[in-house]
Amino acid sequence: MSPYDPSAFPPFAVTVDLVVLTVREHALCALSVRRGEPPFQGRWALPGGFVRGDENLSQAAARELAEETGLRAQNGAHLEQLATYGDPQRDPRMRVVSVAHLVLAPDLPAPRAGGDARSARWAPVDALLAEGGPDHPGEAASLAFDHHRILADGVERARSKIEYSSLATAFCPPEFTVGELRRVYEAVWGVALDPRNFHRKVTGTVGFLVPTGGTTTRQGGRPAQLFRAGGATLLNPPMLRPDV
Repeated sequence: MSPYDPSAFPPFAVTVDLVVLTVREHALCALSVRRGEPPFQGRWALPGGFVRGDENLSQAAARELAEETGLRAQNGAHLEQLATYGDPQRDPRMRVVSVAHLVLAPDLPAPRAGGDARSARWAPVDALLAEGGPDHPGEAASLAFDHHRILADGVERARSKIEYSSLATAFCPPEFTVGELRRVYEAVWGVALDPRNFHRKVTGTVGFLVPTGGTTTRQGGRPAQLFRAGGATLLNPPMLRPDV
């Protein structure tokens, strides 16, 4: 084995990028920020930034989320590592490896721009993915860096995981109705579901939902039964995504 030669390995940096998803106005929305500095100044991007020498990846993700948007990790939020992106040309400044994180949370507030972000917004994922996608690779409205790919991967992770896990409840408040949960599935998948069949499936899956004993009329109409997330992490049988 040859001796280690530091000069043979060029310097590189590590960043975190955040795919932050929530359901707003019955649509799956992602958080994006308008960059205030080069490269890609003025372009929309996912929130994120460089990892500092004294913090781990999760700490860096939480800090960047707060600095660029004013949002803070909440106790009910779901956070997981999504994937690592290391194409040599993904950042024009230098060799940068990004560890992307997926964040899911219910009813997140309007973001407040900060740090090197000029502004921040929630936008429907379908609109973001249509901008600068494979059919329009040169559009100025496309996301900066390789964030279109990262966003697409994050959205697909969320869409696939709610099929076989209880992850959809991460988009709901602590207590929710079956109708509210169904609207989460509809927003994430972009489909309409039959209310009766959905109610039968979710209430018949052991450990998925637990009745709280309360009711609510916040959706209008007759009082609806309230549930909370049960202890099940995997759904058996799974909630298969309809063909569209």
